[in-house]
Amino acid sequence: MSSQVLNSPAESATRTSGRTPPVIRLLVLATFIVILNETIMINAIPNLMDALRITEQTAQWLSTAFMLTMAAVIPITGWFLQRVSTRGAYATAMGLFLLGTASAIVAPSFEMLLGARIIQASGTAVMMPLLMTTLMHVVPEHDRGKVMGNVTLAISVAPAMGPALSGVILNFGSWRLLFAVVLPIAALITWGGLKQLKNVGEPEAGTIDWLSVVLATLGFGGLVYGLSRFQGPDAGLAAGIVAVGLLAITAFVFRQLSLQKAGSPLMDLRTLQHRTYTVALILMSVAFMAMLGSMILLPLYLQNIRGLSALEAGLLVMPGSLAMGLLGPSVGRLFDRFGGRVLVIPGSIAITLALAGLTQVSMTTPFWLILGMHALLMVGLAATFTPVFTLGLGAVPPPLYSHGSSILGTLQQVAAAFGTALVVTVMSARADSLKEEGVAAAAATLDGMRLAFVIGAALSVAVIITALLLPARAESTAGGIGHGH
Repeated sequence: MSSQVLNSPAESATRTSGRTPPVIRLLVLATFIVILNETIMINAIPNLMDALRITEQTAQWLSTAFMLTMAAVIPITGWFLQRVSTRGAYATAMGLFLLGTASAIVAPSFEMLLGARIIQASGTAVMMPLLMTTLMHVVPEHDRGKVMGNVTLAISVAPAMGPALSGVILNFGSWRLLFAVVLPIAALITWGGLKQLKNVGEPEAGTIDWLSVVLATLGFGGLVYGLSRFQGPDAGLAAGIVAVGLLAITAFVFRQLSLQKAGSPLMDLRTLQHRTYTVALILMSVAFMAMLGSMILLPLYLQNIRGLSALEAGLLVMPGSLAMGLLGPSVGRLFDRFGGRVLVIPGSIAITLALAGLTQVSMTTPFWLILGMHALLMVGLAATFTPVFTLGLGAVPPPLYSHGSSILGTLQQVAAAFGTALVVTVMSARADSLKEEGVAAAAATLDGMRLAFVIGAALSVAVIITALLLPARAESTAGGIGHGH
């Protein structure tokens, strides 16, 4: 059993098999609230444009900046989580989040609101890897799938709920209400967490390498920013920013490799020596691209082509998102019993089938059919994500958990930005070329969307191929702790 790896007295209490430890419940709740905020602004854009007298492009920054901050901060969290206690990391994450939320409620101008979103995102960036790392330390291996299923619930349902929830809240008041509703809930969770949370593991001493921080921020932040600017006239500039981002990431990687010899890299790349972890990472990135692409295309299709309101579109995709979340724990239990392949291979096939179905949407596709395909997509993703997270992190030795989580989180943000940029660019390019040939605007846009779904379906074939490379169970890493140290 790998539970010998547990290294602090605080854990003995949580070893009761089969129950989700209270600390994980609290962290899942906190993560749900902070991730919800990544997508809560999507529906508020028209309100914000009126209230703050800004253009749509400017308003989009409230979501883009959130994603950018996550991409820039998450690479630092692996190092940070090894240096501070669990309680310290939790207090930092939730403190930043509360500060950002409170500032957003009273923000007098767009600039202040943007600053508040950046502070919120910094807290969110610490929360995700903190949850994953604590889970890997506290939960014995034979229960990890089930508990990770609950985590998937938070991570997948929250972004999907954001737009629908904000649609409801905005019926009752201004955009400030979005933050005013979240603040007391987040404050309660923070208070509960600090009362219950015990420290897991021992913080290590160590200095931070500021060059790595700068390279990570430039690299991952630049890459995500460049990708988010690909649509429109400044595609050339965007390509330049992406190139600079990639150069900075290359420099960052070399810097980490040289720091590993000294023993304190910002992001420990030795995690990538574990084959299962690396396969899981590739699979998750590609699946994330396909998922986010569809999360952006479907509302566009429903609102711009089929004429639904933002709230109606949000409600139409709600059943799929809820199904994904509710299935998380059952998928986790199946994983604990049968291993990963049984779930990931059918799951990835379901993703491909759903995306292939969506390549056929038309002006008159019945809404129940779209709901069905979206639900199939989400169920496929549920069957894929939980086992992939669990197998991937389970393949890494415990001293590298925080780095494994932080690399996973960073790649999620990059994959999300890349998937979004890819589908939007393909869709716009195709629609523009058809409009030049004299095709009506709606028909041209629809055709562009179909082509973008074709790209998503093609990406998902890569998920099936990668799924075949995964083992059924994580190789035990209890013996491999000294590896590379």
